Amino acid sequence: MAVIRGAICANNTIEDISSKSVELVNSIIQENNVDLQHISAIIFSATKDLDACYPAKAVREQLCLSNVAFMCFQEMGVVGSLDHCIRVGIFVDDFSQSNVKHVYIGRAQDLRKDLK
Repeated sequence: MAVIRGAICANNTIEDISSKSVELVNSIIQENNVDLQHISAIIFSATKDLDACYPAKAVREQLCLSNVAFMCFQEMGVVGSLDHCIRVGIFVDDFSQSNVKHVYIGRAQDLRKDLK
């Protein structure tokens, strides 16, 4: 099993949180050639300024992942941290951690400057 991480920033609207969450997960799936059948769980965290909806809802519905376990949490409020940020961890069976390509989009690239 491997965990693929990523992040993206969004405005606090249902539409933007939903579309950015789907964009992030789709980007991770495409970048890593993940078979949807091998995803066992997806964990989201969001900063406290994103409370219009759950990121998991749109991903579950739009990607038809009804058998995947989803959880959403509020990110710690650390002074000076990136705002309006959605982070994700996708747990993939039959995938090697050494082959993982983490995906950080837009302003969220600042979280992992080592991956640029």
